[in-house]
Amino acid sequence: MLGAIVGDIAGSTREWHNVKSKRFELLPKKSFFTDDTVMTLAVARWLVEAPEHDSDSLVIAMQELGRRYPHAGYGGRFRMWLQEVAPAPYNSWGNGSGMRVSPVALYARTFEECLDLAKRSAEVTHNHPEGIKGAQAVAAAAFMARHGNSKNDIRRYVAETFGYNLNRTIKQIRPAYEFTESSQGSVPEAIIAYLESTGFEDAIRNAISIGGDSDTIAAMTGAIAAAEYGIPQELADFCTDKLTPDLREILVCFERTVSNRI
Repeated sequence: MLGAIVGDIAGSTREWHNVKSKRFELLPKKSFFTDDTVMTLAVARWLVEAPEHDSDSLVIAMQELGRRYPHAGYGGRFRMWLQEVAPAPYNSWGNGSGMRVSPVALYARTFEECLDLAKRSAEVTHNHPEGIKGAQAVAAAAFMARHGNSKNDIRRYVAETFGYNLNRTIKQIRPAYEFTESSQGSVPEAIIAYLESTGFEDAIRNAISIGGDSDTIAAMTGAIAAAEYGIPQELADFCTDKLTPDLREILVCFERTVSNRI
């Protein structure tokens, strides 16, 4: 999960200032966490505090944390959802479901549980098949990486199960890639950024270098990459320090819970 947060913060200054290169300052001092981090931590809180993992509890967790950080950069429709008295799914196929799903891959004990929780985490807002697919693909890749599956195994499973074209390279994607918030237009690219990487930082640089929705793509890539490589301590420390005390507390509580479940 911290991998997603590092990716989000690293991409925060690049979303509207794409670099289209792997040569850039990874974490400028003005980097900041966005809605990707806030909603990722809302899912983490739900997993820890709601044993039944029901949709009502997730909605409460997301709305409570989202309202606490109203200027984190939410999309227009999701911002409305955060304020609704009786919020309902709105058939979104956006990448918001994939960017917040990473805690599921750490919390789940089995692959089946991982896919089920990923679906639940998505469908309170992103109940379009593409929205659910995006969340499950990111969670599956992270779970498989965490449990020692090879990149070839991950590529094969994700391509066959979700129908994503993962046979492209970052160099092929980068020149023509444009901003999109769709799952189908960003989740495959985020997974490719991981598949082509040689380490955690390299994966984040791959993700940001294609341009587009940089913080979200890097958050999804970071979640998967951290599951295989871990996170360099200096990057982890920098990004943890960027969190507010209450967000940091959720992170620590979740990590403690996951550790006790192993």
